[in-house]
Amino acid sequence: MHKLECSAMCAFGQSWNPSETVRLTARILAKQKAHPERTESEKWLAVKEFESHLDKLDNEKRELIQNDIAALHHFYSKHMEFPDNAALVVLFAQVNCNGFTIEDEELSHLGSAIFPDVALMNHSCCPNVIVTYRGTLAEVRAVKEIEPGEEIFTSYIDLLYPTEDRNDRLRDSYFFNCDCRECITKEKDKEKLEIRKLNDPPSAEAVWDMIKYARNVIEEFRRAKHYKSPTELLEICELSLDKMGAVFEDSNVYMLHMMYQAMGVCLYMQDWEGALRYGQKIIRPYSKHYPSYSLNVASMWLKLGRLYMALENRTAGVKALKRAIAIMEVAHGKDHPYISEIKQELEDH
Repeated sequence: MHKLECSAMCAFGQSWNPSETVRLTARILAKQKAHPERTESEKWLAVKEFESHLDKLDNEKRELIQNDIAALHHFYSKHMEFPDNAALVVLFAQVNCNGFTIEDEELSHLGSAIFPDVALMNHSCCPNVIVTYRGTLAEVRAVKEIEPGEEIFTSYIDLLYPTEDRNDRLRDSYFFNCDCRECITKEKDKEKLEIRKLNDPPSAEAVWDMIKYARNVIEEFRRAKHYKSPTELLEICELSLDKMGAVFEDSNVYMLHMMYQAMGVCLYMQDWEGALRYGQKIIRPYSKHYPSYSLNVASMWLKLGRLYMALENRTAGVKALKRAIAIMEVAHGKDHPYISEIKQELEDH
């Protein structure tokens, strides 16, 4: 597949910068041309059969797809032939709905991919399987007892957030509302939106205003990551945590979201003590809010373990790394290279 990009990369030099989606789509087109028959990963579902939700795309989403098509032509037109614009709109819509984000053991972004057969699985906020990756292979493992004939569900989204936020995300990216047990009962929402216990409790209106503020600051921070310095980003986190902390408990998911962002900035700045302080506040509520075998919880234990080790607190480091391994042995499988690496880290210390 690299041959497809090699000459284009050489020709464009420093100005070679197609998005991941554009690169993935170019590779799909090249693969379809080289292998018109179904591939190994299309036993049950072919890429051509993917749902595109074309009829549900608003003008903004259609415009983004046209930008991607323009980039595809710009970077690849000398090296491949394309179907017409209408067919490309469908393909980009299919990739957007069925693509997978590949992450490493600490949930750092590695890339994007499509796994047609894995894309057959429906979503639930109470999933009974987890998808992990080994090189270019996707692996699906059970994280609950599954009865014969029972449907297999994975999760398409981060499950930390309350029902309304999860469904906003599902509608925006996948065009449906979830009707799993958790979305119907909303049983975890009260804990996820924990309010600080004060002598003079905040009014319902004050709580709702703070939820709106939290959602806005999360979006503001997401945009700011592209142009603000680490120090400025940390300041956004600290100011928002101060403001939200007047109403929200530390275990509130909006507090946890900004703590997680702050921890990421500290790690980037190599402020290990700062990162550890945030991680220590995050881990217990994470373990309560996420399902039993969660990659988010495993990756947080892993980060904590590595931070403790770096700061020469071996006892706490070993304990945290073992907590990560216990989850990962179920989610990734006992023979996964990530687990061997972590066990090696334990031996080396």
